[in-house]
Amino acid sequence: MTTTRSTDLFAAAVLALAALLAVPAAAQAPAAQKGQSAAAQPAPAAPMDDAVPGTGGIQGQNIFEVKPEVKRDASSDDGYMDQNNAQRNAVQPGNNSPMWRRVKDGIEGYSSLPESQAPEAGVLIQEQVQYPGSRPTTAGEAWRQVRNNWLIPYGGALLLIALVALAIYYFTRGPLGHQPAVGGGGRRIERFTPFERAAHWANAIAFVLLAVSGIVMAFGRAFLLPLIGQTLFGWLTYALKNIHNFAGPLFAVSLVVVIITFIKDEFPQRGDLRWLARAGGAFSKDRHEPPSHRFNAGEKVLFWIAVLVLGLVAVGSGLVLDHLIPGIDYVRGTMQQAHMIHATATILMMAMMALHIYLGTIGMRGAYDAMRHGWVDEAWAQEHHAHWHEAIRAGRIPAERSGKAEPAAPEQVRPA
Repeated sequence: MTTTRSTDLFAAAVLALAALLAVPAAAQAPAAQKGQSAAAQPAPAAPMDDAVPGTGGIQGQNIFEVKPEVKRDASSDDGYMDQNNAQRNAVQPGNNSPMWRRVKDGIEGYSSLPESQAPEAGVLIQEQVQYPGSRPTTAGEAWRQVRNNWLIPYGGALLLIALVALAIYYFTRGPLGHQPAVGGGGRRIERFTPFERAAHWANAIAFVLLAVSGIVMAFGRAFLLPLIGQTLFGWLTYALKNIHNFAGPLFAVSLVVVIITFIKDEFPQRGDLRWLARAGGAFSKDRHEPPSHRFNAGEKVLFWIAVLVLGLVAVGSGLVLDHLIPGIDYVRGTMQQAHMIHATATILMMAMMALHIYLGTIGMRGAYDAMRHGWVDEAWAQEHHAHWHEAIRAGRIPAERSGKAEPAAPEQVRPA
């Protein structure tokens, strides 16, 4: 503390001495200029009204009044607003309508990135297109219009309508069927082998994971974000995105296995048109289901449209979105088209699969136990698949196909 105070006193003494020496020099300056003419003497300085106190005469200025240095450009020329594109391009290349029209048409400029790594790095704006449901505009804007104006609102409405319709039917009509899968009477029949059930459940689990994650990523901003907030929604969608990416290959492989396994029983047969005409007896008063083979006509329609067509389209477009198909240029246009195809196929597939999941769980007595355990009684087979049951009784189809004996006692299998 003593050293600091001594230093301050020494500095003050030096400043005072410098001030005393400066006063005589300032007093001698007017006397030295007496011999000069009045014209040669400098004019007195104008008073500085804006001088900032304590700054030695430095003048203050509002920064908003400082004018930027104006350099000559195209707008400095006389008649700039009257110039045509050729005249304007001579002084300021690129500032003209034809140039920007070419940019909006997808013209490719220079890029230092190799085309093998970035095939469209030189394309600033995509070319003009018109996707189904969009106006003629640049490809990125056209994709946005299709997604925001069609896929999201109408796709979400379709899924909601399907779920509400199934809920209304369940609470007004109840589950279909009268017999449980096991315990209704007669000998037991092996409806699904262990391999068939494993393929089905692997595909079903992968489908549910993909459906839930896809719905949250596509529609969650509208119904989930306001409930849980931005932070939790961000973490949730990040986790679901990774689940979606890992469940996709499982769904693709299991879908192929399911198609190969069940396709032999999915071709049209006798009685399928009658079953469709009566909607499987779902709206009849007696609720009696028309005779069908191992799979009824409704299950066959679901297989050919939802599983085979929409399933393969969804898998193929999903593999494109994951950059897993070789020989394709993964540019913006390819990804936009793949996304629109993928979203359309998956929304339609989920709407149809909602009916299958409903009938396979709470909508039909015994259906869940049949797929879980693989065995059904003759009474259940006769009620829901009469033609299949007749073929088994006639010996055309074996009652036991896997070589595994039926369960020892009916009570070991949970009734529906």
